[in-house]
Amino acid sequence: MKNRPKYTLTPTAEQTFELEGSGPWDFRKRLHIARELQGRGEVEAACEERYRAVQLLEELLPEEEEINLEWNHPNSRAALEVIHESAIDHFLIGDFELSAALFELLLELDPEDHLEAVEPLAFDYLELEEYELFEELLPDIAEKSLARPILELWAAYRQTGALPAPLLSGLQSRHPALYEEFTATEHPADENFLREIDSERPTPRARARELWLRTEPLWSLHPRFIAALRGEKP
Repeated sequence: MKNRPKYTLTPTAEQTFELEGSGPWDFRKRLHIARELQGRGEVEAACEERYRAVQLLEELLPEEEEINLEWNHPNSRAALEVIHESAIDHFLIGDFELSAALFELLLELDPEDHLEAVEPLAFDYLELEEYELFEELLPDIAEKSLARPILELWAAYRQTGALPAPLLSGLQSRHPALYEEFTATEHPADENFLREIDSERPTPRARARELWLRTEPLWSLHPRFIAALRGEKP
């Protein structure tokens, strides 16, 4: 009789768990397959592969025990990465509720937040009008984070319909490339951008465009926010 594919959750001295598995629980292989599909342009199939892997992972996690996966263990890290990429998948198609749930799961399994889930989760919370959860999360976002000034302006606009002048002037003076990008009419992911963002020191312009591209589904839904940034009257 052949050995059935299985998984194990092994505790470590650092109070984390190493998730080892074969067959469908080999998350390194599943992540690799999804990325290969993505690279071939089979985006829907890649998204489905990632989400199926996440669903399988959720099934094996004990309900009443806190599990922190070991970042330095290859299969455990792959499991965390597949959650992260699936959360992004759902963000990009506008399923902000499921995106938020997946980012929350990721933070439960990886409290050190190696994949920086707090920033996209904050955008999810604002879209879902979960303002208390957003306020609880905001201190975990570094002051130097490029997303923070946009998050603060978006939070204010989402709740009041107006942009606080000090926050807006701060964006214009301290982050001119970010302000220019978010008020531009085009945001091409062209060869120049790809070359800049992949360099050792991406330019402020490239980093600003990367943030726009990561959050673009929101601004497609809420063009008035972008119009307000430009100073256009409603």
